[in-house]
Amino acid sequence: MRKPIIFFLFLIVPVFAFAQKENSGNGNRVVMVVGKPMTSGDSLMVRQLFFSALHEKTIENFTLATELFNRVLQSDPANDASMFELANLKKLQNDYVNAQELLEKAVTVKPDNEWYWVALADCYEKNNDVSKLENVFNELIRLDPDKPDYYFDKANVYFLQKRYDDALAVYKQLEELTGVTDEIIAKRETIYLKQGKIDLAAADLQSMITANPKQIRYYLLLGELYNSNGFADKALKVLLTAEKTDPNYGQLHLALADIYRDKKNYEASFNELTLAFSIPDLDIEQEIKIIMGYFPKFPDPDAKASALELSRILTVAHPDDSKAYALYGDMLLQNTKYKDAKINYKKSLELNGQVYEVQEQLIRLELGDNDIDGALKDGQNALSLFPNQAWLNYLVGVAYQQKKDFNKALSYLKTAATLETQDKDMLSQCFSSMGDCYHSTGDNSKSDEAYEKALGYNPGNAFTLNNYAYYLSVRGVSLDKAAEMSKHSNELQPGTASFEDTYAWILFKQKKYADAKVWMEKALSHDKDHSAVQAEHYGDIIFYLGDTDGAVQNWKKAKEYGGDSPVLERKINERKYIE
Repeated sequence: MRKPIIFFLFLIVPVFAFAQKENSGNGNRVVMVVGKPMTSGDSLMVRQLFFSALHEKTIENFTLATELFNRVLQSDPANDASMFELANLKKLQNDYVNAQELLEKAVTVKPDNEWYWVALADCYEKNNDVSKLENVFNELIRLDPDKPDYYFDKANVYFLQKRYDDALAVYKQLEELTGVTDEIIAKRETIYLKQGKIDLAAADLQSMITANPKQIRYYLLLGELYNSNGFADKALKVLLTAEKTDPNYGQLHLALADIYRDKKNYEASFNELTLAFSIPDLDIEQEIKIIMGYFPKFPDPDAKASALELSRILTVAHPDDSKAYALYGDMLLQNTKYKDAKINYKKSLELNGQVYEVQEQLIRLELGDNDIDGALKDGQNALSLFPNQAWLNYLVGVAYQQKKDFNKALSYLKTAATLETQDKDMLSQCFSSMGDCYHSTGDNSKSDEAYEKALGYNPGNAFTLNNYAYYLSVRGVSLDKAAEMSKHSNELQPGTASFEDTYAWILFKQKKYADAKVWMEKALSHDKDHSAVQAEHYGDIIFYLGDTDGAVQNWKKAKEYGGDSPVLERKINERKYIE
């Protein structure tokens, strides 16, 4: 019986290799991609997998998308589109190392795909693999020789490698493509300065001036080049030439101001600033920044005056810009011109009422000017726009307090304290005002409680210490505590007549008449407003020191100053102290 003959079939599958050489600082590196032939069924399956992966990527199911793209590459190792998509998913995970490896394979398979090279350049940059970028941009220029960005990128690679002459050669190529542009000039100037070739940088800019004599920006660039490299006289000459060409170019006058300031010619510098600010085309934000630069010098009256004048000019050059009037208001405030400041804040708000800081500043000014009705009107308007601003509620509460509408005042003050939980200074003032209001309504318990809270937030609040101490003395309670608080307020703010009057009155209540006289005489010496209360108190004190005539004389003086209480009238008529 014959044995069956068994045939062994060896299926030999051919492979296709793709290779790409890359130049690098470490020599040549070869990237190999091995592919294999695909049957029609394989191709269909790969296509289905690829589009499924794209779908999962679109709906941001990145894990499944990654798995499907990998399955594509298992079946079709040379599938460049999957390499590209998978690399992008790696980038989303900040895995630029593996993304780079995938893209290096992709450009090997499809070296004419521009997007693959762009993505690979991004990886090299992220991985700080600068030496490989030269080859990438060579390829991109090959693929799109008319795209300036690729030349700039290639030149920048040379610049980072300090291959300055190579970078200049690329800019020369680019100049032949696009003509001379401002960006090329600026890039070349940077290189020339790195090389210490200021003359070449200047020549480049001078050629632009010669070709475009009415373009002031080239004069400015040349002036800046000279001035920043210690050639102030050359810079000044260039800019003065430009001024003859166009005297109404704002940036030119700012540049001249800088040079004159560097030369310590402050008068000429300020004159150039006023010329610049009077030109409406100048950017107001830049002008505001210049004025703000005067703030650190404000103890100097000349600095205040300069900032004030520049901010005034700003309102003339920009009459429809609310920021101009707001800044002018700030400068007027700094120069204690409160009435004019108020006018400009109102003008600013007419143009734009949505700026909270201006709203608050206006109300503070009105309160300081005792314009209570104005503060209430503008405060209510501001609260309609900014109801949750604690300081705004506090200021309106203070206005109602001044109006002696204590219940309304307390309502706003409580709201302010509810809205603010971190600003201890604001909370201290808020509870201090509540203490004043409760005292005025006769609720001494709540008044004391509010003052204690105020001092809890700020033990050094001199006004709270003074008011709390005074009201305790009026009630004749806790006089030792009152004396201690009043003494501390005078230590915090010495020379304050009302504080000295309070301390003198507490000493009087403690029957320490001689000490009380000393402190009341201090108060009278510091009193600029002819206080009727202080004059009456002085009369009370010296009455107990045996000077009845002097006491009556001071009680009469108190009446002249506006004191009109029945008790004061009785003191004068009966020539004795009446409680």
